[in-house]
Amino acid sequence: MTRHADHAAYGGPGWQPRTSTLQDELGTLWGSCGVDSEWGPLKSVILHRPGPEMELAGSDPRAILLLERPDLAIMQRQHDVLAQAYKDQGVEVRYVDPPSTPPPNQLFAADLFVMTPEGAILGRPASRTRAGEERWMARALGEAGIPIRCSVGGRGVFEGADLMWLGPRRALVARGLRTNEEGARQVTATLEGLGVAVLSTHLPKGTMHLMGQLRIVDRDLAFAWPGRFPAPAAALLAEFGIEALPIPDEDEARYGFALNVVTLGPRKILMPDGNPRTQAFFEGQGVECIPVEVGELGKAAGSIGCLTGVLEREVFS
Repeated sequence: MTRHADHAAYGGPGWQPRTSTLQDELGTLWGSCGVDSEWGPLKSVILHRPGPEMELAGSDPRAILLLERPDLAIMQRQHDVLAQAYKDQGVEVRYVDPPSTPPPNQLFAADLFVMTPEGAILGRPASRTRAGEERWMARALGEAGIPIRCSVGGRGVFEGADLMWLGPRRALVARGLRTNEEGARQVTATLEGLGVAVLSTHLPKGTMHLMGQLRIVDRDLAFAWPGRFPAPAAALLAEFGIEALPIPDEDEARYGFALNVVTLGPRKILMPDGNPRTQAFFEGQGVECIPVEVGELGKAAGSIGCLTGVLEREVFS
């Protein structure tokens, strides 16, 4: 009789140890994904096309965190134009497509996860109105074959728009309205386990996400909302060679979401149209701007950056 020890299943002849890293397996055993900067050339994104959930606004859009009651047909048209703009730049577009009506803010994919070099950290939205959105994002990530390195739980809340990559092996996490201390602790522990140094900041009252106050467009250049982006955080960026320039028009930032951009690659962005002063300022810094009509989508209290979950960029680490 053959002894168990002689079987491959017990480490005997024929046993083959798994020697590859998870990062090695991305694109083969797992779906292709990974991010370690804000400016690496963009390769794939995930979106949710707004649907009947927007009708949950009823007569009071504020009840579901909207600024105004939007026209769904216009929202969908503009969302389709945004998706096509990505495709025109060679970016793969995936979708979160729940089988039942999701919560009304499902379209803001950037809040629901953040990508690392080895898979996603799944968020946990801070608002009761948004509870459960992360379930549908987890489903979509799973269908895409993307590993989830951490799912924020317990009393932690974390939204992906509160994390910014300052470069390979270095990230900035913001605490505030949408990310609490426990959520930040869980995210920090996961990143540190990947060898990432994590810096922290606090956002002032009246701000939503770090993304709304800062956008990094190259390894040495960022744009910030003056008076909202914390000065200590700006000093941290400067230590690592990133100059955070204040945008010139607060009205365009507030009402036109001028800072709510997505970096396609070094000094190249998609941005909301209708922000001429800010666009001219960006272009004056050598940034190529591709404006996209997203005004109706902005009625949901977010724009291009918020709508876009980044799945993959060219990684440097």
